Amino acid sequence: MIDEQRTPPVLSGDERATLTSVLQGQRDTLMMKCAGLSAEQLRRKTVAPSDLTLLGLVRHLAEVERSWFRNVLAGEGVPSHFPKNEANEWTEFHVDDADPAASFAIWEEACARSRAIVDAAGSLDAVGRSEGRTYSLHYILAHMIEEYARHNGHADLLRESIDGTTGE
Repeated sequence: MIDEQRTPPVLSGDERATLTSVLQGQRDTLMMKCAGLSAEQLRRKTVAPSDLTLLGLVRHLAEVERSWFRNVLAGEGVPSHFPKNEANEWTEFHVDDADPAASFAIWEEACARSRAIVDAAGSLDAVGRSEGRTYSLHYILAHMIEEYARHNGHADLLRESIDGTTGE
């Protein structure tokens, strides 16, 4: 069983506190799924035929954080950490030569920046724009919880396949 080191959800607070605590709990869950593994294990593709890896999930979620909070909500226009390759494919899932420490640093910085943007927003009604659509902070937080929850399900399977470790 993985140690319980997650941010507890706010069970009877306002909506913003509830959403941000649940999102942080999902971030903590991803970190727990990766804890104690070697670089080789983080890069290991364990659920055939998928090429998905724990390290790929970390890199992908760094990009999702950057995209939704910095680019959509804050309008910063920050370029990708893992840009497209010659075949026009996103490279965050290509981890054969990826440095786990650098990847985790990028993800942790992206999460910290996202938290700062959320903290600075006046309300859940704050909006950002992308591709002609308007998104509220409320929607972005709900979407990010969904994004992490889906990928943490993948992380559950990957981690169990690597070393048998299970846990929520």
